[in-house]
Amino acid sequence: MSSTQLPSLTEALAQSDVLFDRAELDTVVADMGRRIDAALDGERAVFLTVMHGALIFAGQLALSLRTDVEFDYVHATRYRGATTGSELHWLREPQAELAGRTVLLVDDILDEGHTLKAVREDCLRRGARRVLIVTLCRKRHDRLAEGIDADFNGVDLPDRYVYGYGMDYHEQGRNLPAIYALK
Repeated sequence: MSSTQLPSLTEALAQSDVLFDRAELDTVVADMGRRIDAALDGERAVFLTVMHGALIFAGQLALSLRTDVEFDYVHATRYRGATTGSELHWLREPQAELAGRTVLLVDDILDEGHTLKAVREDCLRRGARRVLIVTLCRKRHDRLAEGIDADFNGVDLPDRYVYGYGMDYHEQGRNLPAIYALK
């Protein structure tokens, strides 16, 4: 392996810790569904998934909700396959009518929060009454963008490179049934 070649997914897994396995995540997501149902109190919200990362989490979360929701998605990225972000790139904006409505903005991870903050601000610009941020996980560090946090969060993670359960290891491993962190 050359110094510029990344370790394969198999090599990365051998150098990683399992932070949360599938059974733990199933329990966390079911609990989040109950808490969101209580917060919505029967209101039909727009369930706005941030692609690609939130796909697996959002599908499982949607099945745990008892409240009817209208589905939509956005695709906004700062990473474009890299490990650090830059400016926000919109690949798909929301199509559902947001004016006067509650939006559940569902994403896989709250890391620094720049992408989620920009998407939330866009929803509010479109007239959303409120935007509730729902994340599977949140990294614990001091680099969080000002004015952003999750209204509903499943698990907290250490400040390490994480992947699996929707999050990628250099565009690989999103379908792994657990959350891993490189050692």
